[in-house]
Amino acid sequence: MIKKGGTYVVMGLLNTDSIAYAAGKMIESFGGQVIYTVQNERLKKIFFDRGCTDLSQEEKDAMDIRYCDVTVENEVRNLFKDIGEINGVVHSIGFANPKTCLGDKVYTNHFDDIKQGFHISCASLATVAEFAQEHMSKGGSIVTLSFASQLAFPYYNWMGVNKAALEALVRALAREYGREHVRVNAISAGPLATKAAKSIPHFAHLARTWKKISPLPWDVIRDKQEVANAVVFLLGEYSKKITGQTIYVDGGASSVGGELLPHERPIKTMPAKRKAEAKARLARMRALQKNKSG
Repeated sequence: MIKKGGTYVVMGLLNTDSIAYAAGKMIESFGGQVIYTVQNERLKKIFFDRGCTDLSQEEKDAMDIRYCDVTVENEVRNLFKDIGEINGVVHSIGFANPKTCLGDKVYTNHFDDIKQGFHISCASLATVAEFAQEHMSKGGSIVTLSFASQLAFPYYNWMGVNKAALEALVRALAREYGREHVRVNAISAGPLATKAAKSIPHFAHLARTWKKISPLPWDVIRDKQEVANAVVFLLGEYSKKITGQTIYVDGGASSVGGELLPHERPIKTMPAKRKAEAKARLARMRALQKNKSG
């Protein structure tokens, strides 16, 4: 699990709806020290200082938040230099101009926007890994966030391309930094209602799609916690031989073909009879285990 007293850098905080915040809180619950990063002071004032009405000022002040623009090499270098020894990094960063890189058409002649999106969403992970691993003297773990890169969804366009590139980069970095005992992995999460997701055109369509293709029920709000659980797993000691992988935390949507048939769709509430049967099976299993140990 998370090393108690260990230092973990969680990059990409916007507000309490962000995956970065959920992951950071989970790390702290296991005794880790979390340092969050925001791109700049302006974004912090808009989205965190003013936007997080669910946190008291005391709670906000207790969080260690630093500024880091991942497209500026010196800012990344200096961030990790100032922090010193670390155990892990969460790279929860992505951006594509919704006016030019997302929407009805894939093609755009706004090539600078394409380059910017690739730099932030993909190439920045290489910059972060390069300077973070220098401060992982006993090894460590880097986890980034992806989304269903093996499929093409409407409106997602260039961000889908960036996520596919990100997963390829994860494999390359895992190969390079394995000698330093540094693991690099990605989590491909189902659609989640974050501030970033709200900039995706027709995000509601994507959420409805998941209801049709996910074998397990998927909640675009609450399941941020399930993604955070997976982040903690990949950061911790229980996954120390896993690297270069993309782990899917998406309710199983990536594993099925086509929409679920009516009889396959998740049951909203398990019937009382099934609950009783499950409880009885559990009791029998415990009794068998008790008899064997006796």
